[in-house]
Amino acid sequence: MKKPSLSLSLSLSLSLSLSLSSYLDYISCILHKMFSPFNTNNATFSSLLPMDFRWSLGNHENFALQIADATNFYITEKNRNDIKNGSILRLTTSPYQTAVQLHERIQSSSMDAKLESLKDLANASRDITFAQEFINLDGISLLTLMVESGTDFGDLLSFTLTAFVELMDHGIVSWDTFSVAFIKKIASYVNKSAMDTAVLQRSLAILESMVLNSQDLYHKVAQEITIGQLIPHLQGPTPINDEMAHQLYVLQVLTFNLLEDRMMTKMDPQDQAQRDIIFELRRIAFDVECEPNNGSIEKRKSMYTRDYKKLGFINHVNPAVDFTQIPPGMLALDNMLYFARHHQDAYIRIVLENSSREDKHECPFGRSSIELTKMLCEILKVGELPSENCHDFHPMFFTHDRSFEEFFCICIQLLNKTWKEMRATSEDFNKVMQVVREQIMRALTLKPNSLDQFKSRLQNLSYTEILKIRQSERMNQEDFQSRPILELREKIQPEIMELIKQQRLNRLCDGTCFRKISSRRRQDKFWYCRLSPNHKVLHYGDLEESPQGEVPHDSLQEKLPVADIKAVITGKDCPHMKEKGALKQNKVLELAFSVLYESDEYLNFIAPDKHEYCVWIDGLNALLGKEMTSDYTKSDMDTLLSMEMKLRLLDLENIQIPEAPPPIPKEPSNYDFVYDCN
Repeated sequence: MKKPSLSLSLSLSLSLSLSLSSYLDYISCILHKMFSPFNTNNATFSSLLPMDFRWSLGNHENFALQIADATNFYITEKNRNDIKNGSILRLTTSPYQTAVQLHERIQSSSMDAKLESLKDLANASRDITFAQEFINLDGISLLTLMVESGTDFGDLLSFTLTAFVELMDHGIVSWDTFSVAFIKKIASYVNKSAMDTAVLQRSLAILESMVLNSQDLYHKVAQEITIGQLIPHLQGPTPINDEMAHQLYVLQVLTFNLLEDRMMTKMDPQDQAQRDIIFELRRIAFDVECEPNNGSIEKRKSMYTRDYKKLGFINHVNPAVDFTQIPPGMLALDNMLYFARHHQDAYIRIVLENSSREDKHECPFGRSSIELTKMLCEILKVGELPSENCHDFHPMFFTHDRSFEEFFCICIQLLNKTWKEMRATSEDFNKVMQVVREQIMRALTLKPNSLDQFKSRLQNLSYTEILKIRQSERMNQEDFQSRPILELREKIQPEIMELIKQQRLNRLCDGTCFRKISSRRRQDKFWYCRLSPNHKVLHYGDLEESPQGEVPHDSLQEKLPVADIKAVITGKDCPHMKEKGALKQNKVLELAFSVLYESDEYLNFIAPDKHEYCVWIDGLNALLGKEMTSDYTKSDMDTLLSMEMKLRLLDLENIQIPEAPPPIPKEPSNYDFVYDCN
């Protein structure tokens, strides 16, 4: 039976210049006064105390003070100054005595006594003072043997693992000291599909600490844990809390690092088993059942070279050489074989689609697969140790037994699609890979819950969409919204608008051929209108047929001085659009405009297309001194202004632009420093 402890509410501070042993002696005197056998009023309290407590503490080294709260931390010379005045302290046995007692009791043959002792051990182990004493009694080895024996289960196992985790968290014992048998036992608890939540969480915590604290244990744990064994824990009814999610993340990264061995393994060109994989890729792609035995060796080599070139390998003669580069090593070949076997239709389509092209736009499947595998390893940090500061948890990798290979299959099809959208050639290979990396990274940022969801996200990230996103991000950068940049834009805008105005007037000087349209029927007659080089007169006249080039001024009989133009009217307000008939079509209305001159005379136009319509409306408004407001002008303004801004800021790349201009210094007291040229 455990001895009861005594709690005292003390108003005395431990910051007195007394050692803890002297303080315990002082308490001994208080107890002697309080619980003297002559004091009958305290007989009840006296009977509750251990025999050693009734008169004096005797050997005070066997006793200690604890903070009477949820922590139950022992008070030592190091932390005594942290105790606040008025704190409730508990007089109890020393850490050493407690450690000895628990060390004996957890080996009890009574299951109830053993369970109670393990609960106390798990609670007491949070205190580093107790942990040091228990570890000195070889307590870690005792717990390890209890786990390896496999005799404990349920709450017994749960509290054993909890005590182990608490003791190891103090960093007193190195993680490198544990045996493979212990690792396998802990891993077995994780690998079981149905496991008690407390045992599972403690087991994950132990494996996580092993991975983070020991390079040697990291490889040993990697041999015991796979993604397929972790999937049931995510799919089960037991909710996953934040701590378990982080632990599963660490083990998820760990399972990816199982790929490191393949990634860092060079292909041996002489290894027949590895060469057979390349033969299998060729067989699936081109449906080659057997090799012709009657052909010469040179003929067969030529056939192999032709097929390996179609497969997109860099080395057409011996593709095995392509896989001697690490990374990605043999991992790339494994991915290609998985894709060919499990997504055969997509594999054959990609290979044949690109091998039959003769326009230099073929996407090399072999080279693309190797570079893509290397890229995916970089994105997912395959081969790197887990980091405490990393929070990139991707739940979709727990939804498939071969998640990395499936991930590759999705991305290689994305690469082929992006290649076609960019109309890329072999010279654009690196550009395509950069776009594909951005597509993958943006899709992963959205944290898809499954590989299918990841695939659907990629469908919304086409090459065109990536270009739009890039443009939007560049324009929304903080530097482009700062006050100096906005002031520079305002200063440049009039210059750009004047440039657009001159372009519009020059286009009017070149002239445009317009089709004549009557109210009754469409006639194949044309008329031409152009502005004089001095911008003073509009020359126009009828033509029998559409001209092949510019029409000279002297061939146009009619003239309209610009000074006589009163207004420019557009759309349904034009007089030739108010007539009844088939002309009231939206398409025609959008291209119609009229020039009002004198009092009620009109020169009516219907532009051949929207571009010419915008050019003439802008040009006529510019002649009249009005603002150019067409969509074409807005587009030109945005394009030219963006280009001009980038050119002017080119020398300021990577230089922080201040939010406000520097203050103007005060004028000097005199100007005597000015050099006198005379």
